[in-house]
Amino acid sequence: MGLKYHIPNAVTLLNLFSGCVGVIFAVHGNFVLAAFFVFLGIFFDFFDGLLARKLGVQSALGIQLDSLADLVTSGVVPGIIMYKLMAMSIGVNDFVIFNEGWGDTLSWEGGRLYILPLIGLLIPLASAYRLARFNLDEDQQTYFKGLPVPANTLLILSLPLILEYQNSDLMNSIIVNKWFLIGLTLLSCYLLNSNIKLFALKFKTWSFTVNAVRYIFLILSVVALIVLQFAAIPLIIMLYIILSLLDRKNINQTQL
Repeated sequence: MGLKYHIPNAVTLLNLFSGCVGVIFAVHGNFVLAAFFVFLGIFFDFFDGLLARKLGVQSALGIQLDSLADLVTSGVVPGIIMYKLMAMSIGVNDFVIFNEGWGDTLSWEGGRLYILPLIGLLIPLASAYRLARFNLDEDQQTYFKGLPVPANTLLILSLPLILEYQNSDLMNSIIVNKWFLIGLTLLSCYLLNSNIKLFALKFKTWSFTVNAVRYIFLILSVVALIVLQFAAIPLIIMLYIILSLLDRKNINQTQL
């Protein structure tokens, strides 16, 4: 087996390494660096599949390894970040969570862990299930069924970045609201494993007629990012879903 067979898997492992470093920063509450390493991991995730196709070395091992790396980078890291945000929403910034408003706790000698922030860990569970389904679904080659895990990751990561850089009292008050965070967590878990068909950003041709919805999405996304910065990311995810629903006919035709 030549060296070229190992190149895509090596890039996938760089994705996993980036995710592991992101976990470390997320656990310690450094959301900016956690986000940086997740973005780096997503970059590697894009290129490992591209390299495998260009080199003609796609394999079952590569598919499984890719999902395992994605689970850490795009599943565990956003789950930890949501856990930390929920802890923040009840006024706690430590690993041991105390909140008198929630009576049910996990107790052991030396500390108690309250239940509310653990809801954020539903995200890696839903991501794992989504990735497993994707590996078994041969139809998802030209479209996605449910929100892709990296897209959901960008949605969750946008929250601490908005807090850090946007300096908006209104947005901050929404993001640190525990009910908003619970609702967003449950919504993201649903979207990950829903049967909603979403277009893939794969261009078989550069024709505007064929790829109109993709071009419109990319143009509006760039404009939104320039104007709204990180606050644009949740809107971009909403736009992605809405345009996919409007383009349902074309998405269904790609299955034929």
